[in-house]
Amino acid sequence: MTIPTFRRAALAGALASVLGAQLLAAAPASAAGRPQEPTPPRPAAAPPSWLYRSGTQVRAQPSAPALPADVSALSWVVADADSGDVLAAKNAHEPLPPASTLKSLFALTVLPQVPGTVRHTVTDSELEGIGEGSSLVGVDAGRTYSAADLWRGVFLSSGNDAVHVLAEMNGGWKATARRMQAKARALGARDTHVVSPDGYDAPGQVSSAYDLAVFGRAGLAHPEFRRYCSTALAEFPDGDWKYGIQNTNRLLTGADGVDPYPGIIGVKNGYTSGAGHTLIAAAQRGERTLVATVMNPQKGGGLAVYEEARALLDWGFAADGRVRPVGSLKPTAPKVAAGASASTTPAAVAAAAAARASEGEAETWAATGGAAAGVTVVALAGWSAFVVRRRRLRREGMYGEW
Repeated sequence: MTIPTFRRAALAGALASVLGAQLLAAAPASAAGRPQEPTPPRPAAAPPSWLYRSGTQVRAQPSAPALPADVSALSWVVADADSGDVLAAKNAHEPLPPASTLKSLFALTVLPQVPGTVRHTVTDSELEGIGEGSSLVGVDAGRTYSAADLWRGVFLSSGNDAVHVLAEMNGGWKATARRMQAKARALGARDTHVVSPDGYDAPGQVSSAYDLAVFGRAGLAHPEFRRYCSTALAEFPDGDWKYGIQNTNRLLTGADGVDPYPGIIGVKNGYTSGAGHTLIAAAQRGERTLVATVMNPQKGGGLAVYEEARALLDWGFAADGRVRPVGSLKPTAPKVAAGASASTTPAAVAAAAAARASEGEAETWAATGGAAAGVTVVALAGWSAFVVRRRRLRREGMYGEW
């Protein structure tokens, strides 16, 4: 049946009125329209975009100490490990080769599947494909090791041979890389692209100072990870035929003339010709724990990464309570409006659309109002999918093809 023109116009006007009323209800009232309501206080945390800005980001109060002037790293972050607050950062999301600091993500991914009590006899095939010039702990084919031996080889000697064996115990090299990628996304680390699980330079393999700080913070929450990353000296393997190994993190051991850092916990250092020197360092003073990440210092030689991390940790402890965060290491969680079903909120619909648009890697969206009418939810879902796809293309244009 043909609807008369005047009725079509009336229906269109009614629909526009409904949509307009919903949008007005979701939008905050203007100061001019609601003069009796006080202006809400500004949030203490900075918007996430601060960490995507280039250069140094800090929100210091007048009483805060100045940031160290001699930090030459291309990228760095210093954050509170307990709250996740990022206290200051430089180029936090710049994609850079991570070197062996990527082993922190490897451990977060594989340790739950291959705990230290497991025993394994190494085969020749498990030691194939180790990159030329890799650091090794001395794993031999035909010998039986506990996984704890291999994990000490990973954390202390940065042994790529130990990583290869553990990866095979975890389902294989490529499967481990995929699981590491998924783990990074689950932690909210979206700058990391895993190609070689041991951190060896590979085309397209990148992480960021932000993501490394996320991995370091997550590792500190796991007792086994924390125990390995804080071990300075050990015997390898733990048996009749053994020799001493020492952690390559100089802030932990004091080797090569680097003073041990007071309260140091450890975590992971790295070096490749492509990445330069990289470091995740965590330290505790009293009830406060900080994590600092430093990527590729541009001056000062091979030990500069430790001194720059030292300077950032010193600043972070001195600035306690005198800076406001510029971001957070915590993954963003979706918000559900009171009384709304989690599966029918605009946030849930948008997340589902994002998952389809980005092949399973859903962006997180926050609900900003109550459950809307069906037509509004559909419109929001379509718009969210468009925004996600646009952001994805923008990221690909910025970082190139991986």
